[in-house]
Amino acid sequence: MATMVLDSPGLGGEPVARPAGAQDPKTGMRERLDPGSDAAIMLRVAEGDEAGFNYLAEKYHRPMIHFLYRMVGNQAVAEELAQEVFLRVYRARSSYRAEARFTTWLYRIATNLAVNYARDNKQERSAQTVYLDQPDEETGTSPDVADDDPSVEERLLREERMAAIRRHVMALPERQRMAVVMHKYREMDYRQIGEVLKLSESATKSLLFRAYQTLREKLKDFV
Repeated sequence: MATMVLDSPGLGGEPVARPAGAQDPKTGMRERLDPGSDAAIMLRVAEGDEAGFNYLAEKYHRPMIHFLYRMVGNQAVAEELAQEVFLRVYRARSSYRAEARFTTWLYRIATNLAVNYARDNKQERSAQTVYLDQPDEETGTSPDVADDDPSVEERLLREERMAAIRRHVMALPERQRMAVVMHKYREMDYRQIGEVLKLSESATKSLLFRAYQTLREKLKDFV
């Protein structure tokens, strides 16, 4: 990935002046954080640390494309949206407060972009796919791939099951679909997913329960 360098004058506004003697709340927050944590780095980005921004963009570039690809089903679109995510992170750097994990804030931005894209491209949505059975590009693993070589019949059955999973995941209500992708592929827990979707932990559990219940019912012939 090409290093993403953004010029502060073109994207950021003038710093807000504080009364003399007043401590920047971000300073106190940063002092309580691990200096090497993403949150601490992002707070330094807010103060003009361009290298810190490039580090975070590099670290999360591939995971963000993978996440968005499973949300929109199009590699080129996922790459464009990932660039927009980091552009928005940079533009919003001064508003970052480290009250939640950096990844929660990051994936909330990504989720909002994916939602907007899906709503603006509803006619294309039926042609999109979410590859829940596709081996993960980061780990190379897939829960549905047998250890030994499958027979022709087994391959056909698996392909049929994959097609059914894609179809039924895309048919889930928007929030359920996003929760499933975050839970299965980003291995985010209920609390993290809830923070991204702005739901309580219990509401997130209920959302995922309904999603998986629907998928089990729709895919019962393949179990």
